Amino acid sequence: MQQGLNLLEIIHKGAIATYPLIVMSVISVAVVLERLWSLRNIGTVTLRLSESIMDPIGKGQKDLALAMCRQNAQCPAARIFMHVISRFGGENFETASALAAEAMFEETQTMRKHLWILGTVASSAPFIGLLGTVIGIIKSFESMAIVGTGGFTVVAAGISEALVATALGLGVAIIALIFYNYFQTRIGNLNGLFRIQVGKILQKLGQ
Repeated sequence: MQQGLNLLEIIHKGAIATYPLIVMSVISVAVVLERLWSLRNIGTVTLRLSESIMDPIGKGQKDLALAMCRQNAQCPAARIFMHVISRFGGENFETASALAAEAMFEETQTMRKHLWILGTVASSAPFIGLLGTVIGIIKSFESMAIVGTGGFTVVAAGISEALVATALGLGVAIIALIFYNYFQTRIGNLNGLFRIQVGKILQKLGQ
């Protein structure tokens, strides 16, 4: 009878489910770290930049405002402001807003880069873990049939190993879902911030 669980042995025995889940967890961590790095300080830079370019825009110094945006070109807001300022040529507010919306949509899609991976992991990991558990239980009952004896103790070790796949799948999915929702909320808030600041810039340009 098995006296304890060796995690590495359990992972190896449930390779059909545990190995894919481990790979998915590594990919999820990589996506989370990459997005955290890419989205860092965007809100702060957006507010600081929008405030700093208001005065040049008000004085008609569009070249200076564009130069300030280029200095912060790593920020999505700077690229949006550049797009708006460079293409604004006295159009009506609706046309200028449409141009700004186009730039904001492109930058928002860029900020959502790779988030589909987290969504896929969050939705599929529990099912992969469940598949591993079902296969493990089938193997346990198959072993019991071959041995020819019954009782829970015969299959307890095998079932406990199988349930690890479900636990692992749920763990991977929960972490991926938490960060997926976090990034979606953060990007939504940033998009709202972009809209507010772009509206202020358009009003300043139209004066």
